[in-house]
Amino acid sequence: MTRPATPTRLVMKFGGTSMADLERIRRAARIVAAEVRAGRRVAVVVSAMAGKTNELVAWTDGAGKPGPGVALCDDEYDAVVASGEQVTAGLLALTLRNMGLEARSWMGWQIPILTDDAHGRARIEDVPGDRLGAAVDGGQVAVVPGFQGVTRDGRITTLGRGGSDTSAVAVAAALDCPCDIYTDVDGVYTTDPRIEARARRLERVSYEEMLEMASLGAKVLQTRSVELAMAKQVPVRVLSSFIEPDEAGNLPTNAGTLICDEEEIVEKRIVSGVTMSRDEARITLLGLSDRTEAPADVFTYLAEANVNVDMIVQGQARSEGAVNLTFTTGRRDAARAADLMRGAQARLGFEELRVDEDVAKVSVVGVGMRSHAGVAQTMFRALADKGIKFQAISTSEIKISVLIDAAYAELAVRALHSAYGLDTV
Repeated sequence: MTRPATPTRLVMKFGGTSMADLERIRRAARIVAAEVRAGRRVAVVVSAMAGKTNELVAWTDGAGKPGPGVALCDDEYDAVVASGEQVTAGLLALTLRNMGLEARSWMGWQIPILTDDAHGRARIEDVPGDRLGAAVDGGQVAVVPGFQGVTRDGRITTLGRGGSDTSAVAVAAALDCPCDIYTDVDGVYTTDPRIEARARRLERVSYEEMLEMASLGAKVLQTRSVELAMAKQVPVRVLSSFIEPDEAGNLPTNAGTLICDEEEIVEKRIVSGVTMSRDEARITLLGLSDRTEAPADVFTYLAEANVNVDMIVQGQARSEGAVNLTFTTGRRDAARAADLMRGAQARLGFEELRVDEDVAKVSVVGVGMRSHAGVAQTMFRALADKGIKFQAISTSEIKISVLIDAAYAELAVRALHSAYGLDTV
């Protein structure tokens, strides 16, 4: 779906920093009003005020741990945690009304945003767009709390961290329109500008590139929202919520970054961006039995415990008939993964376990990798020139990731950003 220059319908999403207080809610309302004046039929999806979800989660923790047989995130957890978005939806609707616009809030169960019953991490199954579409086509600004849905038997659910992005894309898919996501940055950059001052804003990024960037450490969009946008072909634009309409009430043109189909990007870059993630841990099983089924046994234990594994490296051990198996996982899963391995040491047959959390994953991403040779050579030469050794590698069609010592992470990002010419126009 190619985004029209002036879409009839438009979904706008404002994150927690954009809803942090009443002044920022008023600024968001002015941005919404500018789109309405431009003739667009608008639905708005909002996050809770910055920090509010953490506070609500802490309250549920303070109420006590669940009893035997009760899920950690049950339906009452969701009833509490979903309230943050309901507050901001009501406040934004009130603010828009006070500006003379017709507006109302729509709770997830009123649309409805139908999900499965995995409380605390629910997945959207369907969003009927008839009622909401009729409302916005009739001139009403529909304000929808993100992050929440409802099961088919009527219980409130929440979608997990970053779920408001997913809510916005799902609503846009239901209304068959583009989605503008307003956040505290003004688009997607070639790398984190806090690390490399010469980072540049990208005008367009493909769904595939954004999906890789989001999963590899870029914090602009939540991974599930990009997956949904790609599946439903929803054009998504990332914009700054700190802009203001001009004196004529118009918003800046050509702002932000458009996330779209690869075919809509005329000039394919070999590499579009460099990302970094410090949320990594390396686990090594030394002297693992060289049985054919040994790696399968290791990863079966991890899979059954829902521990996600990324990079995997196997090498010969010093002991005859043994190998060293290294894998990476998220830092918050490292202790659990290590405990699983220790508990199964006798059955798996390894000599020693080592855990290293002082590592980082640095990645280069670009659809141009599919048709250009020498991308890996450039990466490894740039790292070698800075004396940076890598400990593991993983690749896909459009990305290369290396695991390195965390102390060299920012140096690696700057070196790669320069090596691929991302700091030049």
